[in-house]
Amino acid sequence: MQTGNNARAQVLSGGVSLGTPGEIPAPPAGLVGLPKPARRVFVGRADPLDELDELVRAGAGVVAQAVHGLGGVGKTELALQYAHRHYDRYRVVWWVAAETPETVEAGLAQLAFRLHPGVQVIATQTEAATWAVGWLQSHDGWLLVLDNVEHRRQVEPLLGQLSRGHVLITTRRDVGWEDITDGCLRLDVLPPKAAVTLLTRGTGQTAPETAGVLAGELGCLPLALTQAVAYMRHTRTSMNDYLQQLREDPAQILDTVTPADDAQRAVARTWSVTMTDIARDDPLAIRVLRILSCLAPEDVPRDVLGPLADSGDVGAAVGLLASHSMITLTDTAVAVHRLVQAVTLSQLQQQPEMRDDTFRTAIDLLNQARPDGAPDDVVGWPRYAVLSPHVAVLAALCPDDTGGEAFASVLGGIGFYEWTQGRYRQALDYESRALAITEAALGPDHPTTAIRLGNLAVSLRALGRAGEAEPMYRRALAITEAALGPDHPDTALRLDNLAVSLRALGRAGEAEPLHRRALAITEAALGPDHPDTALRLNNLAVSLGDLGRAGEAEPMYRRALAITEAALGPDHPTTALRLDNLAVSLRDLGRAGEAEPSNRRALAITEAALGPDHPDTALRLDNLAVSLRALGRAGEAEPLNRRALAITEAALGPDHPDTAIRLNNLAVSLGDLGRAGEAEPLHRRALAITEAALGPDHPTTATRLDNLAVSLRALGRADEAEPLHRRALAITETALGPDHPTTATRLDNLAVSLRDLGRADEAEPLHRRALAITETALGPDHPTTATRLNNLATSLRALGRADEAEPLHRRALAIRAKSM
Repeated sequence: MQTGNNARAQVLSGGVSLGTPGEIPAPPAGLVGLPKPARRVFVGRADPLDELDELVRAGAGVVAQAVHGLGGVGKTELALQYAHRHYDRYRVVWWVAAETPETVEAGLAQLAFRLHPGVQVIATQTEAATWAVGWLQSHDGWLLVLDNVEHRRQVEPLLGQLSRGHVLITTRRDVGWEDITDGCLRLDVLPPKAAVTLLTRGTGQTAPETAGVLAGELGCLPLALTQAVAYMRHTRTSMNDYLQQLREDPAQILDTVTPADDAQRAVARTWSVTMTDIARDDPLAIRVLRILSCLAPEDVPRDVLGPLADSGDVGAAVGLLASHSMITLTDTAVAVHRLVQAVTLSQLQQQPEMRDDTFRTAIDLLNQARPDGAPDDVVGWPRYAVLSPHVAVLAALCPDDTGGEAFASVLGGIGFYEWTQGRYRQALDYESRALAITEAALGPDHPTTAIRLGNLAVSLRALGRAGEAEPMYRRALAITEAALGPDHPDTALRLDNLAVSLRALGRAGEAEPLHRRALAITEAALGPDHPDTALRLNNLAVSLGDLGRAGEAEPMYRRALAITEAALGPDHPTTALRLDNLAVSLRDLGRAGEAEPSNRRALAITEAALGPDHPDTALRLDNLAVSLRALGRAGEAEPLNRRALAITEAALGPDHPDTAIRLNNLAVSLGDLGRAGEAEPLHRRALAITEAALGPDHPTTATRLDNLAVSLRALGRADEAEPLHRRALAITETALGPDHPTTATRLDNLAVSLRDLGRADEAEPLHRRALAITETALGPDHPTTATRLNNLATSLRALGRADEAEPLHRRALAIRAKSM
């Protein structure tokens, strides 16, 4: 008779002899004791299975292999698949749940009971387990799986007693297995293609694109994927609906299983015990995990966590997390599975005080991690590039009122960096939030509020919204001047930015005095050789160029270039900007041959520093193309124009004013190549974009009108061209004045169309006026003066006055020969 749990039987008669373990053979048909069948849909694990197989085949004596990885990554299923596929090579395959020493002992006892039923009659569990170890010691050809071992010390004594057979260990812990096993295999998440296959096969839904997105959201974690498949099949939910539920409430969906499944197998619960253990061993480790849940899942620099050293040993904390496979750790960076983040963040959201404290800590860490210097300093760009995705994630989670001014500082800094990279929309989003936070925290008249206003306005201007930028610049100027005084360098910066905005609005005449005042303040405060002085010189020169005074602009460009190159070096992007602007000035002065090498050098520097797809690279390409076209090499210009257009449209969108510039310049090159039919639709699209963005009375709108008209005239449609020329002339004369070189261009183009319509008598006075303006503004020997002479002569010839035309043609020819 036997009573009680694990009571020892008292044998009164008949006798049961166990014999020694070595005397008990394996069952003739073999013995397989696995907890469940292997899954039928098992993809993406061919390599790990092969690695396990190779180790077994190469081993001698006892072969032990540890498979470790994040909970839910599929370690248990890999072991099951291996055991099911290869059970025929073993006489005994036995599975032991190995979470604790007690479960290991129980599992070994069950092996003894199966090998020799008499053990169950007369032995306690401990004695049965000892007997099973003796059997394993005295036989070979067996596979023992120790599943979900928590600590190495739990199985070291057992491994030390075994001398033959194969032991396969699965564990979340990544600590020291190399010292006691023949090999370690870290199991990672599934490859994306395999994750998609698991979803589509498991659900029977043929939606590979949606499956790809869902697999990405689930981080390709096998447990999450199989949980999703089971739920969708049980509830008849589409992948698209499941994806929406996951995004709306990840915590709930990750904690939900079908009635047929073990609730403890839900993704969220799989890690709960691990997190409890970690919190008990090192509270700082859980704090670190909470902070990491607020950042991007990959490539968090370890030094970002450095300031937490005030709270404990950060190295030990991240080491503990890595040992539990909750993070992936290298010597420089930390990565966290996105679902670990989701579960951790969900738990954090249930504790508002802890959540807000975690957000503020993450903000402080990112603020301290920023490089020294302004975000437009190229030296700091690699660091900003690393921090940028982490700021993006935190920005999506943290409320403005929780982060405060420290949060605004992070957002403003990363927004400025995004602007330098040509990502103007992202910059606008960050800077808008930074301004709102700063104004709420510090007030509407604080100098920092002015900084936020100015940076937001810069992004608006870059997005072609100079009209919205202007009042922000004016307000930033007023705040700065009131707080810091009229002669402060920051006041000069505000003046200069307002002037740039006015110039973008076609109001270069208003911009010039602001530029001059900004230059005077900067030069007095910072000196004649400071990079900011170079910036002021450059911006004043651009406005002078827009006013048709390229001769005054050139020496300013040269001085700005010299200062910049000396201060920042020959390969800095700002040096490239100075080179490019000088080249534009030289081209405006009819010296395109001198401009070309500057354009090429500027392009090379920009592409090396900012990359081939940056909007500034597109600008350099386009400016080089314009110089080549001015040199009569439109065939070389066209592919550069096309590449510049593709980059700009991809970076800034199809409706940005810069896209219109690229369209216009490509169309002009096509026109020079005699392909006006291809040019016309490009001109029309450029006009529509410009008029919508800048308004019907902007000088740039006039340029678009005039160029479209030229294209129509080349197509023999001068009657359609005339009203466009007249409208372009009216806009230009109103905006730039009657004596501007661009006004001369409008007059001359209208005159040519009139001549083509047989109205050379009306054309003549327009030609003469265009010639007079050009000769006064650009000089008697400028190539554009030659163009005016030639066009006037052609009209005179059409009027039967060839004797008057001849000397004009000769003079034009002499000017062109001199300039080549």
